[in-house]
Amino acid sequence: MIRPADAAVLVATLAAFVGYGLWRARATRDLSGFLVAGRSMPWPMVALSIMATQASAVTFMATPGQGYVAGLSFVQFYFGLPIAMVVLCATLVPLYQRMRVTTAYEFLERRFDGKTRTLAAALFLVQRGLAAGITLYAPALVLAVILGWDVGTTCALLGALVVGTIVLGGSKAVAHAHALQFVIIMGTMVLAFVLVLRSLPGGIGLGDALAVAGSAGRMRALDPSFDPASRYNIWAGLLGGFFLQMSYFGTDQSQVGRILTASSSRESKLGLLFNGLLKVPMQFGILLLGVLVFVAYQFEPTPVFFDRAEAAQAAAGPHAAEWRGAEQDWTAARADLAASLVAEQSALRARDATAAEIAHANVLAADVAANSARTRAIGVIKATDASANTNDTNHIFLTYVLSHLPVGVVGLVLAAIFGAAMNSIMSELNSLASTTVVDVVNRLPWRLDDGALLNWSRGATLFWTVFAVGFAQFAGRLGSLVEAVNVVGSIFYGTILGIFATGFLVQRAGGTAVFVAAVVGEAAVIACWLLTPLSFLWWNVVGCVLTVAVAALLARLGVDKHVKMAEA
Repeated sequence: MIRPADAAVLVATLAAFVGYGLWRARATRDLSGFLVAGRSMPWPMVALSIMATQASAVTFMATPGQGYVAGLSFVQFYFGLPIAMVVLCATLVPLYQRMRVTTAYEFLERRFDGKTRTLAAALFLVQRGLAAGITLYAPALVLAVILGWDVGTTCALLGALVVGTIVLGGSKAVAHAHALQFVIIMGTMVLAFVLVLRSLPGGIGLGDALAVAGSAGRMRALDPSFDPASRYNIWAGLLGGFFLQMSYFGTDQSQVGRILTASSSRESKLGLLFNGLLKVPMQFGILLLGVLVFVAYQFEPTPVFFDRAEAAQAAAGPHAAEWRGAEQDWTAARADLAASLVAEQSALRARDATAAEIAHANVLAADVAANSARTRAIGVIKATDASANTNDTNHIFLTYVLSHLPVGVVGLVLAAIFGAAMNSIMSELNSLASTTVVDVVNRLPWRLDDGALLNWSRGATLFWTVFAVGFAQFAGRLGSLVEAVNVVGSIFYGTILGIFATGFLVQRAGGTAVFVAAVVGEAAVIACWLLTPLSFLWWNVVGCVLTVAVAALLARLGVDKHVKMAEA
């Protein structure tokens, strides 16, 4: 349970986030202010808002867990991002600013037709609504663990907190809250990094910690092999990641909405380029934090399973004896592992090759024994409850924070996780409301004034909050949240990007051609997801390339007789 001092820090920081955003947005009274902050933001605010939107609680809670489990390889996911930022600055950003659009999908009706705009908007609404549920689940899980509440209750509580900020302050409140939250979040992550290093045993420095991580396979950040079934390698990151980042930052309204708050095209571009420069080293640092937590846990007792609720259920269930046996074997094996690691590092410093070799063999043997005990423990969890979630990646960093960091700092880290969640969820819900009102409600036969549309925007925010809270109930079964949110996005991003790319690359393509092509592209992506081992990053390539290719073919066959030219 959280200590009173940490609870006070958490509540005070969250109140500051909400209060600051609402205070800075107190003059928001019209639709433009609610949806795009009156197009008044300078580039530093745009940059921080862009980064904060992407860096959700999933980033700051699940990414260290990803580093703990799989090392630094996930950083390759972001290799295509800097290239995507440059391309977007040369293509879509100046187009959006010149056309003065409120959502990205307005461009599609001007270039193609209404049904194409509707299709792209619908794909975005489904994808982003599901992603919002995953984003909401991460901090709700934190609350559930520290307060002992049901995760459904905590999802609803957090949703109410976030939706209040948006409904009252709109996009301007989102942008200003982002700036404050992101600065505090990054400072907190740096502090956590330092404290993890200081928690290592005496005589084990950063170099020794990296050596331990390297011998356990956690320091491999680059995989040059070309394997379409492998999730993370250079080629998947550069190619698949490029298509995903192009779609996310250039066609996903949660990010386009941040770009459109800028006061000019120059401010938008600077915000994107700053993100392109900083994002990869930031993610590398967060993954490295997870790697250091892995090293710290090599020298001390750890739970055999990090999800305390599932572990407690197994310990009290019909297979309790088997659970206790697995726990005892795990504890003994981990003690042997810690002693062997200390002996190995001492031998290496003394340049005693023979002793180091013996100690390393003992390390490997202890690790095998520990993994065997954990496998048995997971088997008990499954035997106790066949529907139990046996992936505890998302609980690792939270467990370390609650059990190791000093009073006050725990509250600050939890506030950082919640602040990151609020960052992303506010942008997601704001973008869902924008798209619902601008691309759906405002195109219906009746005419509505700005006041009515502002009320519709607030109502849409409430609707999508309920939708996200509902899907969040299932998010815990999707495995690592940082992977799950990108897998869900990759089901839709390639097709959406293909629609936009067709508008630039295939001048003869009209609305019918691109609509049919998008349906074909989306069907192909779903087939890749369900029927092939192809890594999710490549789905973005498949969806985009196939949509453009089919649209070009249909255009050549003369499907559309009257074609609008792109405003590029």
